[in-house]
Order: sequence, then structure tokens, then C-alpha cells
Amino acid sequence: MEDNGRFYEKSFSNGDVYMGMIKGILPHDQGKYTWSDGTVYEGDWEGEKITGKGLVLWSNGTQYEGEICGGYLHGYGTLTTSSGCSYRGGWKMNSQHGIGLKKYSNSDIYEGLWKEGVPEGSGRYTWNNGNIYVGNWKNGTIDGRGVMKWVNGDTFDGFWSNGVMHGSGVYNFGDGGLYIGTWNRGLKDGKGVFYPAGSKKPSLRILHSPHDSDDNGFLLNIEKHDAPKPRVKRSLSANIAVINRFKSFRQISHRTSSLKINLIRSDDSAQDCVCHDSSLALLPNDLDEDQSEGSVKSTLVYEREYAQGVLIMERISECSESSRKKKQQNKFSVKQVKKSSCLDIFQGRRSYYLKLNLQLGIRYTVGKITPVPAREVRSSDFGDRARIRMYFPRTGSKLTPPHCSINFYWKDYCPMVFRNLREMFKLDAADYMMSICGDSGLRDLSSPGKSGSIFYLSKDDRFVIKTVNKSELKVLLRMLPKYYRHVGDHENTLITKFFGLHRITLRGGKKVRFVVMGNVFCTELQIHRRYDLKGSSQGRYTDNDKINCNTTLKDLDLKYEFHMDKKLRESLLKQISLDCKFLESQHIIDYSLLLGLHFRAPENMKAFVEHHESMQHQENLPSGDVKEEEHLILPKGLLLVSHEPSIVNTAPGPHIRGNTLRAYSMGDSEVDLLLPGTARLRVQLGVNMPAQATRKIEEDKVAKEVELFEVYDVVLYMGVIDILQSYNLKKKIEHSYKSLKFDPMTVSVVEPKMYDQRFLKFLEEKVFPETP
Repeated sequence: MEDNGRFYEKSFSNGDVYMGMIKGILPHDQGKYTWSDGTVYEGDWEGEKITGKGLVLWSNGTQYEGEICGGYLHGYGTLTTSSGCSYRGGWKMNSQHGIGLKKYSNSDIYEGLWKEGVPEGSGRYTWNNGNIYVGNWKNGTIDGRGVMKWVNGDTFDGFWSNGVMHGSGVYNFGDGGLYIGTWNRGLKDGKGVFYPAGSKKPSLRILHSPHDSDDNGFLLNIEKHDAPKPRVKRSLSANIAVINRFKSFRQISHRTSSLKINLIRSDDSAQDCVCHDSSLALLPNDLDEDQSEGSVKSTLVYEREYAQGVLIMERISECSESSRKKKQQNKFSVKQVKKSSCLDIFQGRRSYYLKLNLQLGIRYTVGKITPVPAREVRSSDFGDRARIRMYFPRTGSKLTPPHCSINFYWKDYCPMVFRNLREMFKLDAADYMMSICGDSGLRDLSSPGKSGSIFYLSKDDRFVIKTVNKSELKVLLRMLPKYYRHVGDHENTLITKFFGLHRITLRGGKKVRFVVMGNVFCTELQIHRRYDLKGSSQGRYTDNDKINCNTTLKDLDLKYEFHMDKKLRESLLKQISLDCKFLESQHIIDYSLLLGLHFRAPENMKAFVEHHESMQHQENLPSGDVKEEEHLILPKGLLLVSHEPSIVNTAPGPHIRGNTLRAYSMGDSEVDLLLPGTARLRVQLGVNMPAQATRKIEEDKVAKEVELFEVYDVVLYMGVIDILQSYNLKKKIEHSYKSLKFDPMTVSVVEPKMYDQRFLKFLEEKVFPETP
């Protein structure tokens, strides 16, 4: 007998009980279901599924009231646990999803976006101690742009990653001090400027617009969030197993508690500072408008540099509005005559056109040469006829697409040679094109030298593209056959890796030539210092007022000596010597070593080194007890371990320089560099090389009878660059003596062999001295 639309009560053999309306033999409309474990549901039904609005009471005291669909908590509802934790907001498949407000049992509150049970997107978190964060979240942790305000008045507005400050940001101290710069995994990292309390601050209004903030002035950067894919779960009607899901509320609460511990700021001194970062787009000279004309115009600035949270440099400078204006007036008081270069070709939109033309040409060339069957290069591949030429009209042609740039002619030099070089360097053609020609485009870089060249950097930092003049192009084409053989014979070579040589010709005959090179500093670690070392002293320094975060320093700016494992040092100097012999054979001089330093968690250790005491101690020991000194100088922050290919990333790329190096301290076995708490990196020549940087304190600052040193853990990256320099030796000699441009040591550059000897001697004695 079937009852339709009538009240019905039924007890099941497992102890469950249903009381309510039925349709046919299935629950329908309103009904109450009691499970044998004491869990109760009362609300809407549709067939055998719990669908609509209802109330769920679990035996442990947890309660949910709201929308349910197909046996799942789905829609809008409120859940309250017996521990006092409550959530009101959106649900999806038994998980908090959408906009919701949660009050934790410890009185913490989160209001914002959720995704599958955890905060993700924009939201506000208020701790029970009064600290507040407003900004972006990811997978339950603070991640992205956001603002943290502590109860003591300190505020941080910037970028976060995995619950800690990471990236650009502005730190306002409660006492009025201002700290602008970048962080790396919660620690200050890089150069920066600190404005103490009472000094004139730069305007920070341009950091974000007013509509990005909530009522309290906190940044709330709403982002688009795609709906996540549904996950298969047991329904509520299937013995109401959803009760197990609510154990995650305790997990979320615990997770938040640990997050709170990470985010509550420890006591920082008022001397903290940060470094400038281009992503902040700050204008230090744009002062606050609320400061009257009669106020003091001087600004006290502390220029400092941090490495992994440790202060390694400080300089106090005082800038004034009048001096700044005077410098600007002097800057334009003298007419400057500039040499014409490819920078002047495209006028206002030159950079856009250059990059677009370059991308179109490379995409065409690589696409044309890649399908050609691989073969060994021939002598004809280096000749004058080894060219690919193509015309790119704006309207397009049968072989070229239409584009938004101006008409141009494209020439690709020695395409088969560079195709084989890319394969030799283990570069995939598709990856190469996507890196340079993808939608992300190319980034402009300022020229670090005096050549006037334009520099572009690929979005993934793997490639540097530089404009070269006609003489440099000829040097590369002339040396290309022997360069090809040298790279093939020495996979660990530190010489610049070339991936392509191209030329763009415009109507009227104006030409721009490009070379594509590997980026020496393509690494996941931040490069804190960059040096261009030539082994010379004449003019090899940088004015302090010209130094910023991206400045490439010179020989006289280098105050460090680098001590490393004996085997690593031997491998490095041996390869540089081989590279120098190759450059000597090509009559190339005035090249340099590009050196990058990553300071790794230094303790700013100041050690008193008293050589006479150590020597006396050795002399007092019996001859049989004197042990050979260890050749490995590795601080606590760095550790060499046996190489394990399955653990480290061995993917090929322009930053990969041949095989894994062997270390003397590890029994001449291949090694990886272990960075505690961060990563495990493959040690290669010029890549991920650990060392200890030692800097001697100026003598007038310490007692004469004691030598004072600062010692830092560093990871080194390096490569031989500027190898396209070629000179007429006779003119070089005449110029050297007549203009007195070079000091006696530098005059030796007139002979390539002498330049090599001076360069190697400089590296062996001054930069990488043998461990005493």
C-alpha cells in the first residue's frame, strides 16, 4: 500500500527512525530523521535525498542550520560546534566555500572568501590580541598582497608568501619610523632606506588607490576566483558521515593558531630598514602635501643593506629640497652631446617596436629551422651565405603574419650553427620560443655599461638580449667556428652562451643588431651584489650616490675575499684559464668576470684573527700531532652533501653549466648544496658554488694589534662576459700612453696574453685566494 503526501512514521532494523511526509515510498516535503547514534535531521526532503533547508543536530553537540542539496551542506548556512566555534556563510559539498564569517573558539575571527574549507582569496583576520590582517589568502595561509596591523601601532603593507612577509612592502613603525623595501621568507633582504621618526617621509599614496581599501584603510585586493572542481564525498543521508568533516574545524583552528605565532611580530629595533624595489613604484622625492613650506626641508635617511635579516651595511645621508633642486638645475645647465645609437631609431615607441620585431623574427626563424633534420655543422654553415632573410610588412604576407609594428627586414645569421648550439646547451626549441616570444613579452633593462646598448630580459629570466654594433657582430661571426668547438670541448665553460644573432633593417637602411645570450644570474636565489671584474684599478669604482639595488659594481668596490672547497677552487680557476686561452687565440681583450653574490643567513660574525697565536700553537705541537688543515671552509648556513639527481632539479637551461662538481671535502664525489630550510641545489661551475666571504675592517676602526674581520656565507654565480671586445693593438698602445688612461698594471691589456696573466693573477690572489 502506497501513501502519497501523508504523514508517516517508520522504524528501521538498524535503529534509525523517520517521521514525516512521504510520496510513494520515499520521504518528501518535510520530515525528521533520527540516526541510531543520536544524530537528527529535520527539514526538507526530495525523494530519498535531504534537499532544501533544514536543521542538523549531531550527537556531540554540533549544529547546522541552512541549505542542503542532495545530502550535502551546500548553499548558505550556519554551523556551530560544541567547542564554541561558529561559521556563517557559503557552503559547497560539505566545505566552507564562498563568502563567510568564522568565529574560532579562541575568539579569533575570519571574514572573507573561502575555497573548499580553507580561506582563499581576500579576507580579514582579527586575532584575539587585537592584531588585524586584511588582504589575500591562499590554501589557508596569508599569501599575496595584504596589510597587517599590530596592536602596538606597527603596520606592514606589502606582499606575503606562506604566512610570512615576502617581496616588496612598506613597514610603518608605531613611533613614526618608516621602512620601505623587500623581504625574503620573513627576513629583510637587500638594500634599503629607513626614515626615522620625525623626518620627512616620501608619499606613499601611489601604492594603492582609495577604492582598494576598506573602512579602516586596509588594503583589500579582491581577485577573481574560479569555482573549484567538486570532490566526491559521502552524502549526509549515507549515515550522516559529514560529521567527520567537522573535525577539520579543529584542524583549521590549530592551523590558524600556528599561523598567528608566525605573524605576531617579534620586537624589532627602531633601526630596521628596507630596500627600494621597482614594484613598489615609490617616488622618494614626492613628499607629503600636509607638510607646510615653512617646515624643515632636510630628510634624514639611513641607507642600509640587509642579507637574510642581518644588517651588513649602513650609510647616513641627509638630503634637502634645495640641494635636490640645485642638482636638477645643474643637470640641465650644460648641453650634453650624445652619440646616436639604435636608441634613437624608434623615438617614443622604440622599445615596443624593437621587442615586437625581435619576437616576430625569432618565432619565424626557429619555426623554420627546427623541422630541418639534425646534422653536424659544416664550414658552409659559418659562411656569408648562411643567412635567413625575410620581409615583414605590417599587412602580412604568405609567409609572415600581420603585426602592429612598422615594416622591417629580418636577417638571421648562421641559423644551423645556433640551432646546434641550442641543442648542445639542451634547450628545447618550443621552450626557447615561449620564453622569448610568449605573451608575457620582454622586459627592458638599463644598460650597465657605457656602450649605449639596449638590454632586454625574458620574462622567466633565462635569456638576455643585447644590441651590438657592427664591429661586435663581426667579432662574433669571426670567432664563431672556434667558439663552437670550444663550447663542445668544454661543457663547463664560463664563457657567455650565445643562442642567436639577428639583425632588423628598417626602411631607409637603419639597422639594429641583436645577440641572444644566457643569463648568468638565472637562479631561484636572490642576487644581493653584482660585480664586473677586469683585474684593473684605473677608474674601476662606483660613486656611492650612483649605487642602487641593481648597480653592477667594479673591482675597487669589491671588499671581499672568497674561500671555498679546494677542489671547487681548482676547477673554477682551471676553467677560467682555459677560457682565457681561447679568448687570447681570438685576440680578444678587456673581457671581465661577472660575479653575483647571494648572502645566505649570515650571523654578521666578527672574528678576531690572531695569526701569531695559531702559528705558535702549531709550533708547540709535536711534529706527529700537526694535522693537515681542512680545505673546506663552509659556515653553518651552508652544507655540501653527496649529489642525488632524484632530489635536486637537473632540468637543462641557460643557467646550467655542464656536469656536477666534485668536492675535496666529500671524498672527491659529486656534491649538492644544502640550504637548511630552503632548498637543495646542484653545484656546478659558476652556479650554486658555496663559499665564505671575508671582509677586513678598516684599520682605523680597530686596535692595531688585532685584525678584525666580517665573515659571511655566500653562494656564488659567475660567467665570463664582454667577449666581443676587439681592438687595434697599435691604436690601443698609442691611446694608453698619450691619454694616460691606464695605470701601469692596466697598460698590459695591449697584449691579450698579458691581459690574461694579469686577470688570472687578480682572481687567484685577490678574489679567490687559496685557503691559508
